[in-house]
Amino acid sequence: MTRPPTAAQRRVIDAADPVTGRLRGAEGRLAALVRQGLAFRHPRPPHDHFLTPAGHRIREGTAAAVAEPAGISAPARSASSGVFTARVGGEEAVDAGPARTREVRSAWQGLLEMRRMTNTGGVMDRPCAWERTHLVQAAALALEAAGLRPAGTGPGTAVGARESGYRVRATPQPEAVAVREPDAAALRECAVTLEKAGWQVGEHSEPRTGARYLLASPRRS
Repeated sequence: MTRPPTAAQRRVIDAADPVTGRLRGAEGRLAALVRQGLAFRHPRPPHDHFLTPAGHRIREGTAAAVAEPAGISAPARSASSGVFTARVGGEEAVDAGPARTREVRSAWQGLLEMRRMTNTGGVMDRPCAWERTHLVQAAALALEAAGLRPAGTGPGTAVGARESGYRVRATPQPEAVAVREPDAAALRECAVTLEKAGWQVGEHSEPRTGARYLLASPRRS
């Protein structure tokens, strides 16, 4: 689980600008927040620090964070662990009620703000650097924020069953994720959603089974 911020770090987070997420504080504390995935350093001068979507969530008092270990291809951890993650599909059942909807909406708005602050020209229609280093979580957040349903692994789900719902997984291909959804219409909806969120999407077939899936990469221009 992501280590919670210290009291001193929490004070820095709480003092962040409520709109932009701009941070002020000692350089050491800001660097620690960056290492924890709660802040990022703007690549252009004056190199200010800003909250990530995870940092915004903590500031809002949810004590949640968005995190994904590098190279992970298994399902993200469930919200029951105390750590917020966008649902990549295949998790144990989590609350899908109004509270979850608010959490996802807040995380998506934080990500759009990060795009505005870090992309050249402040453009918000294409992914930012953070998304390129958190591909699975970024793609899954775009899908969940659009109201699409992830696959689950509830008690009644048989092993190997092709339950409807999307599954986002890492791939060996640089800057690309695979999105699988057994329902053809729902797969097309995933493609449209990711394209609207600034991803390049192509549809492919599994060589052995013929099952259709998407390969999606963050658009650069």
